[in-house]
Amino acid sequence: MNQKNFEYLKEQVKYTGFGEGLENELKQKIEEGKPEFKLHHQTKYGDDTVTATLNFSQSKQSDMFFLNSYQVALQKESTAEKMKQTFYINKGNNITLKEAYNLMEGRSVNKDLTSKEGQVYNAWIQMDFKQSDDNGNFKLKHYHQNYGYDLEAVLSKHPIRELTNDEFKKSLMDSLKKGNLQSATFQINGTNQKQYIEANPQFKTINIYDGNRQRI
Repeated sequence: MNQKNFEYLKEQVKYTGFGEGLENELKQKIEEGKPEFKLHHQTKYGDDTVTATLNFSQSKQSDMFFLNSYQVALQKESTAEKMKQTFYINKGNNITLKEAYNLMEGRSVNKDLTSKEGQVYNAWIQMDFKQSDDNGNFKLKHYHQNYGYDLEAVLSKHPIRELTNDEFKKSLMDSLKKGNLQSATFQINGTNQKQYIEANPQFKTINIYDGNRQRI
């Protein structure tokens, strides 16, 4: 077994959001030496069940294996139907499992991406549920830097308590950039109210939800 290759894949699996629980199975599959193999992972976000299938294949030129893609099946508690989407692993463009879930929930994720020419650029990405490709995957819409969505400026228009502390503000913005529905404290009529917010780059705003996660 190529130990360096195993160590690299182990770290890649971990940082793509699948944790360390697949390590032994990964090692076993590499040692079996079959040209392709899959690993399975399941987790829950709130009441939603997310099942992922990780697809690996061996290089035709060497003994190295690569993580090519992973398919996510999202089972919401309220529906019997599963939603599926495949996320491809590209150098520097990886979408983590939590970000994949957030995209499938309709939220937007901010990423540094690499163009075909090797140029790094920043963009918000969002799933377009009206368009799918030949494989049945929903296409991703990109809102580039020149689209003009300034999350910090948008947040500053709201009476959000966390913005008064640099550390809390950074934590809030980082969470929103990962596509999370994030709790925030709104100061309204002299009282603190817990509400939830998410980034909305398409309309250059944020979406706000009350404490019961109902859209305001």
